[in-house]
Amino acid sequence: MKRLLQISTRSNARSTSSDVDQFSATRSAWGVLRADYRRHGSRLLNGAFLSLVLYRYGRWALARRHGLSRKLASKLYGFCYLFVANLTKIWLPPQATIGVDLHIVNNEGSLSVHPGAVIGDRLGVMHNITIGTNMREGAPVIGDDVFIGVNSTVLGKIRIGDRVRIASNTAVTTDVPSDSIVVGSPARIYPRLGPFR
Repeated sequence: MKRLLQISTRSNARSTSSDVDQFSATRSAWGVLRADYRRHGSRLLNGAFLSLVLYRYGRWALARRHGLSRKLASKLYGFCYLFVANLTKIWLPPQATIGVDLHIVNNEGSLSVHPGAVIGDRLGVMHNITIGTNMREGAPVIGDDVFIGVNSTVLGKIRIGDRVRIASNTAVTTDVPSDSIVVGSPARIYPRLGPFR
């Protein structure tokens, strides 16, 4: 299990197949799982924690080099995904690239991430969030230290910069520069000023 996925993703790079085999030199697989566990209330049956464990196992399964072991691990992943995703309403496909320290703040609703999405480090999300396509090919690339509020959508082949705050009930379909606040539907983008961080 040492190769259990911890991928350090930069927001300006698309995922490649070699990303699946990369691991943080500073954190072991168990360290990553312990951090996920603590971040999500130190409860084994927390839906967000279970979904992250399954996501990391799915990434590990995809990284198997031997065809038979990859197939068997993927079958087990698919069986578990059927139950966990439908129970928790959190859909994190293993093809999506997610950076370190994803925090699903509240798993009272749904979270849906497109398989082509690239998410940076320390994303915080509330419930009823969709990160996906907008009737065309291409999924969002989200930078580091981003927060997405309740009932928001991030759609299309767009780039969300670092340190962006997306307010509740916001539909984002255009690029957002770093250090911005996004509010409303259609989204309006404002610079983050002074103490409002």
